[in-house]
Amino acid sequence: MLRHLKFSSEKELLQGCLDGDRVAQRQLYDQYSGKFMAICLRYLKDRQLAEDILIQSFMKIFEKIGQFESKGSFEGWMKRIVVTQALMALRTEKQQVLHHSLEEASQILDATETITQMEAAEMLTLVQELPSGYRTVFNLFVIEGYSHTEIAQLLGITESTSKSQLNRARNVLKEKIASLQLQEKTTHG
Repeated sequence: MLRHLKFSSEKELLQGCLDGDRVAQRQLYDQYSGKFMAICLRYLKDRQLAEDILIQSFMKIFEKIGQFESKGSFEGWMKRIVVTQALMALRTEKQQVLHHSLEEASQILDATETITQMEAAEMLTLVQELPSGYRTVFNLFVIEGYSHTEIAQLLGITESTSKSQLNRARNVLKEKIASLQLQEKTTHG
């Protein structure tokens, strides 16, 4: 069923949400919930918890929407709320185990050829299998584009710990990719 959109521009939609218009809130939810659910699932393995965090994120967005100052994109502002909510859930659920280390990280996944050959779904599955701490830092750095300084502030860790977690995630992913390639060669070889 195609729904006629009452608000045709982001500015109108934002104003509707600021005014507490339920139709505007529903349209905003419908427009971004799929994209934001994918973000939640990158951080949280449990689908039910991810759905709960999505709902909490939208509640926070509607509660804080008056604080959006039109600096940068509205979607980016909302995305930051979703990521923060997912990280708080990780912390609250005590799923996150970060290992402290002073190791310096090298380049992200130097096996770029392999990654470009893999389907996105396969890569997402591999990332989901990472331990929580590794997965969180990997998502924040590689997918969300946060710096190690920002990650350290968000997670309450040091920059070197963030770099170490990223390096370890990278190494685990490289091992998994190599293992998959070996399986493919023996199966199709």
